[in-house]
Amino acid sequence: QVQLVESGGGSVQAGESLRLSCAAPGYIYKFYANACMGWFHQAPGKEREGVAGICTGGRSTFYVDSVKGRFTISQDNAKNTVYLQMNSLKPEDTGTYYCAADFRGGRWYDPGKYNSWGQGTQVTVSS
Repeated sequence: QVQLVESGGGSVQAGESLRLSCAAPGYIYKFYANACMGWFHQAPGKEREGVAGICTGGRSTFYVDSVKGRFTISQDNAKNTVYLQMNSLKPEDTGTYYCAADFRGGRWYDPGKYNSWGQGTQVTVSS
């Protein structure tokens, strides 16, 4: 498994921004064909859902419709870190955000396709 360390969560007002980080020391996923890393959101009492994915060394990015135009996923290969920039946050974005890696192929937003998960970071957005 891949060690993933998330950070950057917090409590903000609606309309504000946060940037989440996912450090993966020693994990050079970009060298693997069709490899992806993803950010997932789990609201209280709900299932974990994919919000953003970055694949094939950063050449492809994907977003769930609810975050398009507001969230941006990116990576810093030198730091082995993937980021999720979250702008114009809404109360429905509240929840725990998880970073995922060691993708087994298939749909990037399917949590069952990842072998490694971070511990999660809490995001709370107040109206």
